[in-house]
Amino acid sequence: MFGRPASRVHEYTKLGQWRTDPTTIHLPKADFVSPLNKLLDRTDIKHVKEAAEKAFGGAGLPYSVATPEAKRNIPQKAVAMEAGHHKMSEIEADAYIATNLPGMYASVMSILVEIRKRLGSEWVSKLISRGNGEGPRVLDVGAGGAGLAAWERILQAEWELISEGGKSPVHQPPGKKTVVVGSNQLRERISRFLHNTTFLPRLPDYLHSGNNPDMLDASDKPLPRKSFDIIIASHLLMPLKEGYQRKALLDNLWEMLSPEGGILIFMEKGHPRGFEAVADVRSRLLNEFIVSPASDPRPEAIEVEAQREREPGMIVAPCTNHKECPMYLTPGLSGGRKDFCHFSQRFIRPPFLQKVLGATHRNHEDINFSFVAIQRGALPNTAVTTAPEQNGNVADRAFKGYEKATEEPNPLSLPRNILPPLKRRGHVTLDLCTPAGKIERWTIPKSFSKKAYHDARKARWGDLWALGAKTRVSRAIRLGRGGTAPNDGGVRSRAAKQGNKPRVIHLNADSSGIYSAYEKVKVHGPAGRRTKGGKKEQLEDLMKELREDGFT
Repeated sequence: MFGRPASRVHEYTKLGQWRTDPTTIHLPKADFVSPLNKLLDRTDIKHVKEAAEKAFGGAGLPYSVATPEAKRNIPQKAVAMEAGHHKMSEIEADAYIATNLPGMYASVMSILVEIRKRLGSEWVSKLISRGNGEGPRVLDVGAGGAGLAAWERILQAEWELISEGGKSPVHQPPGKKTVVVGSNQLRERISRFLHNTTFLPRLPDYLHSGNNPDMLDASDKPLPRKSFDIIIASHLLMPLKEGYQRKALLDNLWEMLSPEGGILIFMEKGHPRGFEAVADVRSRLLNEFIVSPASDPRPEAIEVEAQREREPGMIVAPCTNHKECPMYLTPGLSGGRKDFCHFSQRFIRPPFLQKVLGATHRNHEDINFSFVAIQRGALPNTAVTTAPEQNGNVADRAFKGYEKATEEPNPLSLPRNILPPLKRRGHVTLDLCTPAGKIERWTIPKSFSKKAYHDARKARWGDLWALGAKTRVSRAIRLGRGGTAPNDGGVRSRAAKQGNKPRVIHLNADSSGIYSAYEKVKVHGPAGRRTKGGKKEQLEDLMKELREDGFT
């Protein structure tokens, strides 16, 4: 689960690998697949398929957590059915668990494995021993229990490692699990595979309790507060259309997060709208919630208002910098965005999902997701994992490579592959997000280093890269209409550079004055519909505009 040692690769390459073991996730049969399979056997799978296609956008289920390649050009929407919905019929609950839970399990498992690698095995073992054996407190909100199922596997593996003699322990690992599920029908089904779990009908609201007297609707007495060591917030941002709603959600979850090393995970679908939702949360966390040695100075507020006191913390994954995201230079939505930060995880579909999708040629699926994981404070009695200074010098050191270094590099000072490597004959090209907060393209030819070239051919999407490169160039980022990066090279970028180009109108005139005018305009995309009086109407509009400007 935590990575099998690969032969012949450098130890620092293994240090930065992003992958589970095996790399294709097999959902746990006894604890996850079999209970759901038995549950769905009560209903004809044909009816489940019809309900799923009705709720999640038709064939391929593009509005579920899945990201089918064939549906990538349709409007990018949130997951159509949330675990927190209070009104859900029996067949809708069956459709939800059949279509969403397997993909959510694979995504959360991939994220938790990466967090465990970056924080070390001591992170989980310290959580197990927390509170005199009370164990970790985990909240799953949005994933419908799939996040807790993935956490149970991580916890069980670590529990077996720390047990004496490596033998299977007599009792289960300690800890408290909580999941937010709104519907009684869905809660009944999820309880079949989640045991010893607290179910909440909705997320507690700690913003309007007695501890916030400045708020008009705050109560006099503070509510008894729960604190969690890990909060898994899945697919919660996109359904919220207004900025103040997302702000309130983040504030509330932060109030629930333990200040002693708590981990907050935000995850969305792996498409541009999902990335922008996660990037907006990341930006706000860096500017308002946490401060680290690598954070940029906070801009002074224009309006004087009560500001939150920033606390020690850091981004655990996927970013290796605490600067402005180079793929989110302009806040908000960007139409036409081509480049965005996301990752992929392959998993084996369970039989019921195969039948719902009507799949016959392959039984695996690649699910794409965007996420950010933030740590608040640090665990007590633990060596504090801090982000190193992230600037050009750190990026330059990573470019030289650590192949012959005697001291192990800090993983948070290494660049990360944000796209699948381009492997060509004699060289490998990596698109990396560097610790300096820039997107660069590094080339590792065979002449640079035999070991680096060998490991580069083994590199995968999401890996940290420690062995340097021979050449590096800035990679153009295609951000769409929301923000044009320099040296983009795209159609919109070239048009933006000519934004101040003077308007040229050709006039035809005689002794009586101007009798016609036309303007050549380069139009991108499909031509408009040609009508019989179309040209005449355009001429009349242009002549009217000229008369208004004083031309006769």
